[in-house]
Amino acid sequence: MTNGTRTSARPSMGEMIRVFHRIGWLSFGGPAGQIALMHRELVETRRWLDEKSYLSALNFCMLLPGPEAMQLATYAGWRLHGVAGGLAAGLLFVLPGALLILVLGFGYAAFGQAPSVEALFLGIKAAVLAIVLQALARVARRSLVGPLDWFLAGAAFAGLFLFAVPFPIIVAAAFLIGFVTADRTEAVALGAPPPTVPLSQTLRTVAVWLAIWILPLVGVALAFGPTHVLTTLAWLYSKLAVVTFGGAYAVLTFMSQQIVEGYGWLSAGEMLDALGLAETTPGPLILVGEFVGLLAAWRHGGGPPMLMGFLGAAVALWATFVPCFLWIFAGAPYIERITHEPRLAGGLRAVTAAVVGVIFNLALWFAIHVLFSRVERVEAGLLSVGVPDLTSLNAVPAVLCVLAAVLLIGRRRGLVETLAVCALLSLGWSLIP
Repeated sequence: MTNGTRTSARPSMGEMIRVFHRIGWLSFGGPAGQIALMHRELVETRRWLDEKSYLSALNFCMLLPGPEAMQLATYAGWRLHGVAGGLAAGLLFVLPGALLILVLGFGYAAFGQAPSVEALFLGIKAAVLAIVLQALARVARRSLVGPLDWFLAGAAFAGLFLFAVPFPIIVAAAFLIGFVTADRTEAVALGAPPPTVPLSQTLRTVAVWLAIWILPLVGVALAFGPTHVLTTLAWLYSKLAVVTFGGAYAVLTFMSQQIVEGYGWLSAGEMLDALGLAETTPGPLILVGEFVGLLAAWRHGGGPPMLMGFLGAAVALWATFVPCFLWIFAGAPYIERITHEPRLAGGLRAVTAAVVGVIFNLALWFAIHVLFSRVERVEAGLLSVGVPDLTSLNAVPAVLCVLAAVLLIGRRRGLVETLAVCALLSLGWSLIP
């Protein structure tokens, strides 16, 4: 029993695969929606993970470079069925969105514009907003138990939303505060600490996954040459996988600058189209990199466009997501042990509180961009705030969000049914003359 959540028996591999296949196809809404969806499926509904384990893993994933939601899925699979479970969960989280982006990317490259799916996905995003807010309320209720927790959550939100403080600074500051203020005499109610992970095992894991990550990309460079677009993609996305902390939005900002201004592979308008596709399809937002890789190689690969486009998408996916398996498989065995060290556990508890503020920031960012058509960034000294134009309020997603909340909370309808109802209503509204 942890934080009021009792775990059930470990599922079979087949059952776990079926659930993560479902999660992969329903993971709309960016990191906030995906974290909320996995919390609902894995902690609340099936109780395969307890609340403390889920939040500790989320904290750990937010400290890593790359897409935290995909890494969280990989950790959950690893926790349930080892490396095979982690691979299955991580891949199933990514592949549905990757397949959709591949199809839409080929359509965009061939015909010059993305297929219009805005109305259908607007309803889905409105429903996801209700899911995010529901999950945020539950996580806050269980994580914010004292004045310090509330302070850290509020400070994290204010730092991100009002002052655009870099995410790593928020997390590091919270960890330091928790580390210093931890009660060393407080017992950690998790029983005996797990056995120490041998350093040789960790080094072996790192070596194996470094080879899996790097060697195929070296093969690309040898096959096509050091200046070919595929080699450049391999280098760019490998660099992004290592240096981009702060989640998907931080990654996308840096990527957009590199793609548009640095390499000139896409125009600013095309990059916005790419971001729109990634936001309206399931899976991590960083799948925008697959779209970019496809278009860049299609246009500059020097070979058959469809083959080059496919290879560009494959290189982007490989260099983006294989490092995530490296971080998780090397670091996950240490998460439970950290929670048994009073100072480290205090630091992680503080990060958990700060993460509530982080999720609130993501939820508010998502809500503003779903409910309003125009959002402007206001700069005033240290203040940097995204302010919606109130006259651009879109009533359709606002109404659908309320409807989704009624279906999910009031009527206890299923997730798929709620998403389908909101999507079809949005599509139907768009067809009214």
